[in-house]
Amino acid sequence: MILVVDDDKAIRLSLGMILRRAGYPTECVASPEEALAAVRRQAPSLIFMDMNYSARTTGEDGLELLRKVKILVPQTPVILITAWGSIPLAVEGMRLGAFDFITKPWNGAVLLRRVETALALNGVPENTAGEFDRCGIIGRSRRLTEILDTVARIAPTDASVLVTGENGTGKELIARAIHVNSRRAAAPLVKVNLGGISQSLFESEMFGHVKGAFTGAVDSRKGRFELADRGTIFLDEIGDLDLNCQVKLLRVLQEGTFEPLGDSRPRKVDVRVVSATNADLPARLGDRTFREDLFYRINAITLHLPPLRERREDIPLLARSFAGEKDFAPEALELLARLPWPGNIRQLKNVVERAVLMAHGPRISRTDIEEADALRLDAASSRSALPQGLTLEELERNAILAALEKHSGNLSLAAAELGITRQSLYRRMEKYGITN
Repeated sequence: MILVVDDDKAIRLSLGMILRRAGYPTECVASPEEALAAVRRQAPSLIFMDMNYSARTTGEDGLELLRKVKILVPQTPVILITAWGSIPLAVEGMRLGAFDFITKPWNGAVLLRRVETALALNGVPENTAGEFDRCGIIGRSRRLTEILDTVARIAPTDASVLVTGENGTGKELIARAIHVNSRRAAAPLVKVNLGGISQSLFESEMFGHVKGAFTGAVDSRKGRFELADRGTIFLDEIGDLDLNCQVKLLRVLQEGTFEPLGDSRPRKVDVRVVSATNADLPARLGDRTFREDLFYRINAITLHLPPLRERREDIPLLARSFAGEKDFAPEALELLARLPWPGNIRQLKNVVERAVLMAHGPRISRTDIEEADALRLDAASSRSALPQGLTLEELERNAILAALEKHSGNLSLAAAELGITRQSLYRRMEKYGITN
């Protein structure tokens, strides 16, 4: 049973009709007192809860009801109902344990997807190993296994997922595993490096534009959200997104609609959102460089990927996969397992691939690893270590890899070392297929 709590009769009727037509048994009540009585009679599977029940209050009664409900039925997901101008109140509710929030007026299709996701996450079945595609993710460590178990459980839902972790830990691979194991697998997975999109280009890149929308717009162009329709959009480096752009992103995530640049007609979009960052978003909430409402919208589920130094038992497996048919001497694997790997899996991959090329015998030795690791030089001096006869593009790609490795994947430092902007570095990484 779904419980709807709202003192507005029109909202109770509208929301009740939407839910019942979708096949959900629904009870609607008008006050906090009736809501608590209903919860005591029968624990609901989901609760929709308005935040205001009196013109004289500013949401305190809604927050108090939420606190009481979470004591009575702590496992029941609660979706808050609020107006757009009252989103800070919804954010406070999320801090108190609400699962999600919707704003009035709502989009019926989006609302039902939220319901389906909340119910699925509250009782999602275990996925069997045979049904789960790891998408090339290698490792058997306890921490990685726990993460993949969670991915298997949440992939069939539409829950928004925030993937955190240092550069080089495999956040994009996790996003791909979520998509490939979801019911959206036949539709596109669209990747966006948000840190590389300037504020002036954000709307055009994300929402597209129509012909003539601005100087140089000689043709209409689809944005990333439209390209990802019915699929998944992967918002990489979301922690670096400008505050003004965060507002525009929140709108489409909340309402499921967007307007291409130069077109005032809203367009609907159905996407699952997976975000990633190496930033400390809670700290950015504190210094007000990241919006709380957006933070709670993107992280129904948070997955934190451990650095390689915290899953050292996986290093031999990863190294063998990167070495192809080449084998390792035992002492070489021992050395690999002890190195700090500030650049994580990407750095390990680069060192192993160099060691394969430099190996003096049939097996990769400890000396080969030491020599390969010693080639982690700065971008300028690394030019002398590159093989002769490379094309200009190959030289540029290697210089980018060297700079990223030197700075452990920090894009700002790598871009500064290369003498280009962060946006230019993103474009070149996309050109050469370099992931971070």
